[in-house]
Amino acid sequence: MTLYKENGDMAVLGDLYQRYMDLVYGVCLKYFKDSEMAKDGVIQVFEELVVKLKKHEVENFRGWLHQVAKNHCLMQLRTPRNLKTVEFKPDLVQNEENVHLNGVLEKEENFQKLEYCLGTLIPEQQRVIRMFYLEGKCYNEIAETTGQEWNQVRSFIQNGRRNLKICMEKEQLTPGSQPLTNKKN
Repeated sequence: MTLYKENGDMAVLGDLYQRYMDLVYGVCLKYFKDSEMAKDGVIQVFEELVVKLKKHEVENFRGWLHQVAKNHCLMQLRTPRNLKTVEFKPDLVQNEENVHLNGVLEKEENFQKLEYCLGTLIPEQQRVIRMFYLEGKCYNEIAETTGQEWNQVRSFIQNGRRNLKICMEKEQLTPGSQPLTNKKN
């Protein structure tokens, strides 16, 4: 290695590389799983050595060469020509307008349920739930704003969330049932 770095003699590098060609071939074969590609890899790694060996301080040539070969193989496998593409078939994608509309209607219905259920909470729970979830305030900010103890704020949030969940589950609309906005408390 030192002799090659000093005078750049390719014959010296060729003699050194000859000793480790089987190692490089084995690494390339492991990654490429094709003997022709592995043989090409052996040549390409040698070409890389011509440049890289002059730039790097190498203490353990065998280990370093193994890593260079491995990196070369991984880079080759990542190139676009080796990426597999799959034909896109638009007819397999569900693209009906009513599906999208159903999702929007379902969200609107859930918002109506949520608004109704928020109205069923006691005023303290309702206020704290709105501040925490809708305004994004933390427990400390809510406690400061409302003048309530931190533990009380936490309790209102936990109980309010539980009560909302119970109400939302109870208010599952069935086809033909009345919308929540017309219900009386």
